[in-house]
Amino acid sequence: MTPSRIGMGCMGFAGVYGPVDEAEAVRAVQRALEVGVNFFDTADVYGNGASEGLLGRALAGRRSEAFIATKFGNIDHYGHLPVAQAFDGRWETNGRPEYAKRACEASLERLRIDAIDLYYLHRVDPQTPIEDTVGAMSDLVRAGKVRYIGLSEAGPETIRRAHTVHPLAALQTEYSLWSRDAEQWALGLCAELSIRFIAYSPLGRGFLTGEITDARGLAEQDWRRHQPRFDAGNLERNLRMLDALRKVAASRGCSLAQVALAWTMRHAHVSPVPGAKRAAHVEQNAAAGAIALEPAEFSLLDAAFEPGAAAGNRYPDVQMRRLNL
Repeated sequence: MTPSRIGMGCMGFAGVYGPVDEAEAVRAVQRALEVGVNFFDTADVYGNGASEGLLGRALAGRRSEAFIATKFGNIDHYGHLPVAQAFDGRWETNGRPEYAKRACEASLERLRIDAIDLYYLHRVDPQTPIEDTVGAMSDLVRAGKVRYIGLSEAGPETIRRAHTVHPLAALQTEYSLWSRDAEQWALGLCAELSIRFIAYSPLGRGFLTGEITDARGLAEQDWRRHQPRFDAGNLERNLRMLDALRKVAASRGCSLAQVALAWTMRHAHVSPVPGAKRAAHVEQNAAAGAIALEPAEFSLLDAAFEPGAAAGNRYPDVQMRRLNL
């Protein structure tokens, strides 16, 4: 099964962006298959299994049509608490070999499948040598429980070390117009090692759609209320950056989201996985694949969204410390 260039992120199924209409989420998954999107990205930490479970139900009877990616190693022991309390540092990263194998079995059960197409280490465990973690993931490939493996938000040295143990098929890292850190080294390293770069949050957690103008309008449990870039002051500064995006979208008669996705696909080895929990959003995202931006449009957007121009970090401090290990 070859994954589609544009995927579908399923973190929203866990309610992190507000209430979830499960019936509509199932329709979104099924509509994705109908419009040519077969690459579904989830993780065991999303709702402590809720996202995987919903995706498994949505794909019941259609396993052969889907390319399924999930992740392990990022553990939220307090997922039942309000979002504000979930960022107080009480998280765990676990890359121990025995845990990798247990986590895989649990994900397989929730997803109702026999093998995971792409299995990621969600965050690097600084207490476990990456060679040990990837060695266990390689065992899972040999056992037929996993087809390909990848890392998420890992640093360059870790990627190279991991790649010598078992070829990495993918690196997943945040990448969008307002999160361009990956251009410093990750995109080049992936091209060098023939690793597919999976861009998560390519729409800036909804910011690049132009629909979020005040975080106070978000649902009480929406975790963006606690993301620095959506803080009062930062959000207002960031909103000014959207003028260029609006200009390009207006000239093409398409949405801001579609232009933002087309921008990420300027690199042939980059695949964006925009989140969606509604069929209409899936259709809109899929249509972005037909947009080929002109050099002048890239230049306009690059200038408006210069690397480092966004106000605020992309995560609270406790989570920023867990990146690029």
